[in-house]
Order: sequence, then structure tokens, then C-alpha cells
Amino acid sequence: MTARRESDEDAAPDRPSKSARKRAAHEAQDLGEALLALREVDLAALALPEELLAALREARRITSRAGLARQRQYIGKLMRTLDVQPIRAALAARGAVSAAEAARLHRVEEWRERLIADGAAALAELKRSYPAIDAAEWQRRIAAAAAERAHARASGAGRELFRALRALFATMP
Repeated sequence: MTARRESDEDAAPDRPSKSARKRAAHEAQDLGEALLALREVDLAALALPEELLAALREARRITSRAGLARQRQYIGKLMRTLDVQPIRAALAARGAVSAAEAARLHRVEEWRERLIADGAAALAELKRSYPAIDAAEWQRRIAAAAAERAHARASGAGRELFRALRALFATMP
């Protein structure tokens, strides 16, 4: 019996522990959950195996809670057979792009608020940063958005100012 224990101990360092295998299984299932949250277009961009894509599509159709839990486990099982590093990297890159887009939209929103609140002073600063803009047109947009806010009516002037700022920031460095 001691010879058997020695051979088990020799084989143990080559094989991950049960806890490590469980952690890996849970990580694979969590990654499958992240894939379920993606749109179809984003899934297609990942170049996943057809069997996994079919399982993900099927999970979206399932309405039963228990059935969906089983399908998620199945997706996790399929994920364990794949090299998940490229998928993780693609999801991380997608997250970074989303964060950068959110930051850009926050910047646009801040500028819109500054232009409405400060008027000519903020427009002068914008003109210093972007000298090619038509100041008269921008003054018209700002005045319309300020009037919209002052009278609490939705005329779309604030949205127009936002769209113009977003386009300006997208075309210029």
C-alpha cells in the first residue's frame, strides 16, 4: 500500500488539484456568461467554434430558469475544451474600447454643459482648441440650447449641440 501512495504522490504534481480544476471550470463558465451578454455581431467577430455558437444561441432562446442553468453549464463545459486566452483578450479589448467611448461621451457632455453655462467664455476656449469652427454657428447652437433649458421645453437644441460637439471631437485631434 505504501508503494501505491508513493506513486500517487509522484503523479500529483503533474495534475492540478481538484480545487484548481473547479476554479478553472467556474472561470470557463463565467467566461461563457460574458459571451452570452454579447450581441450576435460581436460573437461572430470572435470566431468561436460552431458548436459553442449554437449553444450560446440556444441559451438565448431558453426561458426556463432550470433549463437555462443547464445550458450555461453546458456552455462552460464547451469553454473548458477551448483555449480561452484569445477570447479573454478579445473581451478585454472590447471592454477597453467601450470604456474609451464612454470617456469620450463624458467629455462631450462636459463641454456641452460648459458651453450652456458659461456661454461666450467657453466658446472662446473651444475656438482656441479648434480654430476652424464657425463661431457664429456655434453661438446659435449654444443660445438655442440655453433657451431650451431655461424654458424647460424639449426642442432638440441640446441634442443638436451634443451631436455637433461629438462630430467636432471625432474629426479633430
